[in-house]
Amino acid sequence: MNWSDEGIVLSARKHGESAAIVTLLTRTNGRYSGLVHGGSGSRARGIYQTGNLVSADWRARLSEHLGTMSCELLRPYSAGLMTERLPLLALISAGAILERLLPEREPHPETFERFQALIESLGDGPDWVTGYVHWERRLLEDLGYGLDLTACAATGTTDDLIYVSPRTGCAVSAGAGAPYSDKLLKLPAFFLGSTDRMTRDDIRDGLRVTGHFLARCAKDANAGDLPAARAQFVDRLRRDATISGNP
Repeated sequence: MNWSDEGIVLSARKHGESAAIVTLLTRTNGRYSGLVHGGSGSRARGIYQTGNLVSADWRARLSEHLGTMSCELLRPYSAGLMTERLPLLALISAGAILERLLPEREPHPETFERFQALIESLGDGPDWVTGYVHWERRLLEDLGYGLDLTACAATGTTDDLIYVSPRTGCAVSAGAGAPYSDKLLKLPAFFLGSTDRMTRDDIRDGLRVTGHFLARCAKDANAGDLPAARAQFVDRLRRDATISGNP
């Protein structure tokens, strides 16, 4: 059995003296791993960096085997982020989330397209962090954990929606949620399409909402906790905002 496809590197782990087990999110075959001979050597190390776009050939005698993989670099996305600490952490976070939560060998072409678009946007302009939060929200939809923010779950009103139920993922209005405000998640206005200037609190609230449901997805899939890379990105984002004083 074999296939050829484009893929984005999610991770590469050393195996033996010079080989590596490389995991890709491929365009048409989904999340796939394979053994790359020489993949941890100095000549190949630059290819197998998280976020790089490669052309990949995978081969195995039986479909259930790990298989061997060979790749050629198409776009060295990671190289452009090596000096950009926060965008690089965002890339590593996104890659780790996909590796942890996406079912193996299940096609997710739209997820691939959105991941590539996210990578190309990292560090580009002042709104890239907002784009990252939206990317996590769209991933939740792909995984079957999409939020329903069309109307208040309790009253049906479409006005004054300021909370998200951590149990159902549905919007809750200010009036209906007031008695339970300490148990509800804050709904950032940009989730509803607001074009008002966003603050760091809006970003924080958005990441809290997506993080809550991503963690639930991981638990339901018996995938453990969310990867530490996401917590590192969120913590660095918080500290950078605090130091710079910028929203």
